[in-house]
Amino acid sequence: MKRIISTDEAPAAVGAYSQATTNGDIVFTAGQIPMTPDGELLDDESITVQTRQSLENVSAILEEEGCTMEDVLKVTVFMDDIEDFDEMNDAYKEYFLDNPPARSAVEVANLPKGVGVEIEAIASNE
Repeated sequence: MKRIISTDEAPAAVGAYSQATTNGDIVFTAGQIPMTPDGELLDDESITVQTRQSLENVSAILEEEGCTMEDVLKVTVFMDDIEDFDEMNDAYKEYFLDNPPARSAVEVANLPKGVGVEIEAIASNE
């Protein structure tokens, strides 16, 4: 059975979506953009800063469900410029030091609010 996950430690969902959902075993986060929990958009910051904020949001959502970044099985990174990959990857590695999850990183034409990166994750809650 689906259950909604929500926390004030990440930006509120502002559309027809939830911060995350779970069936009790697997947690699916919505794509997280570089926005602080109080709504400050970091779209003018470097990809390093944007990546870190997006992953901080993912981490906060997972923590609400009792998970950590070590529980992440798969990450998808959407970037508006794949040329920023190395910079994104350097920041990303800070969050997955040992046994990193599977990952896809793709360039897309546009991201919400003109940000440079959006990150979603799938984690195990077992």
